[in-house]
Amino acid sequence: MDTDKAAAPLPLYIVSGGTGASGEQIAHTVLVQFPDGKRVPVITVPHARQKPQIEEAVARAAETGGTLVHTLVDGKMRAALIAEAAARDVCAIDLMGPLLTRLADALGQEPLARPGLYRQLNRAYFERVSAIEYSMTHDDGKNPAGWPDAEIVLTGVSRVGKTPLTMFLAVLGWKVANVPLVLGIPTPPELLQLNRRRVLGLMIDPLQLQAHRRQRSRRMGAPGLEDYTDLTSIYEELEAARRLCRQHGFSIIDVTDQPIETSANEIVELITHRFGKDSRS
Repeated sequence: MDTDKAAAPLPLYIVSGGTGASGEQIAHTVLVQFPDGKRVPVITVPHARQKPQIEEAVARAAETGGTLVHTLVDGKMRAALIAEAAARDVCAIDLMGPLLTRLADALGQEPLARPGLYRQLNRAYFERVSAIEYSMTHDDGKNPAGWPDAEIVLTGVSRVGKTPLTMFLAVLGWKVANVPLVLGIPTPPELLQLNRRRVLGLMIDPLQLQAHRRQRSRRMGAPGLEDYTDLTSIYEELEAARRLCRQHGFSIIDVTDQPIETSANEIVELITHRFGKDSRS
């Protein structure tokens, strides 16, 4: 075996007229069958709908010794890529062409050749997946640079229920970030720079919060966290959080004794009333 090739696997280029998600999935499905498959770079070239984009992708593959994997539904673009790859002696694997040709013959119809059509027809599903991915990567104060992209931002003290609500809303298709408030630690400045009408402060009865925290302490095997479960400290934390919300104009959602569905419905109604589901203004 060539040791240089073993040390530096040649890349796969996924060329698509859409996002390239289907080609990526197939590539990764195949790569996991090889012990060294995870070392192979997978480079996506999305929205390739003009001939110069095709030529550039083939040139990159030729320079790196890579393999082209394409899912082009536009017949002209597919033919251009196949011809360009042959001229440059680049291996090009067509994932769409043979099936499109077979179905065209079987159905007696020409394909629509519209890139991204599957994603358009299944928009709600892909929006939900995108919302879940976003919310997972922006849970518990992570990645503040991405907070402005959130449709909803939840904030509040520990164990008030931010993460469960975040994930429930994400499954409904909302991009949600959540930011913890910790007494004695400065509020993240990025939170205070957001559109205040998208930021919601979660509040809860102090005794109920104490019960949640005691349960968590027992589950973690750390019962000695006195300040964390001390009722006086909890009152102070909640009051500080309430003052912050009032000071910066964040609406307050009281989740005391409420099922997660009820709190989520209240949040969705409020945000929808303010912005509409598809508005990001």
